[in-house]
Amino acid sequence: MPTPSPAQLTRAESLIAITPDFPKPGVLFRDIGPMLQDADALRTVTEALTAPFEGGFDLVAGVEARGFVLAGAVAATAGTGLLPIRKAGKTPQPTASVDYALEYGVATIEAAGDLTGRRVLLVDDVLATGGTLVAAARLVEQLGGEVAGVAVVLELTALGGRERVPDAHAVFAA
Repeated sequence: MPTPSPAQLTRAESLIAITPDFPKPGVLFRDIGPMLQDADALRTVTEALTAPFEGGFDLVAGVEARGFVLAGAVAATAGTGLLPIRKAGKTPQPTASVDYALEYGVATIEAAGDLTGRRVLLVDDVLATGGTLVAAARLVEQLGGEVAGVAVVLELTALGGRERVPDAHAVFAA
């Protein structure tokens, strides 16, 4: 698989829209939607998410919701299957669930399946505080899988998620 050039990565990153004060005052929301709509940028980011882990995983897990899109692209590129990691109540018969802390409460993620012996690449859009990705890793392990790596499009370095997910590969940092 080709590794994207710096020019391709710069172009893809330029398509990430920044919206101030969304979803609340003081937050700079980074929207990867415009990047996903551009075929070349999507291909570039998919290759950048996949390349560091090439040959080291046999299943991709995507965290709801943008993680589904990215994980699907990575899985198709790598020739693997996809495990959707869903918010509570969205999986008809979950076989595992994990609760994790949010800024103002608790959330739950769920998945269904037997991952015994599977090496799983976790994919999401953003690494912020790391809580969701740590919970997703615990969920993969509960299902019998081994986390082979964590790949994200964007890391919000100021929020410290790297401390909780030290081996994550981020395509872009903000």
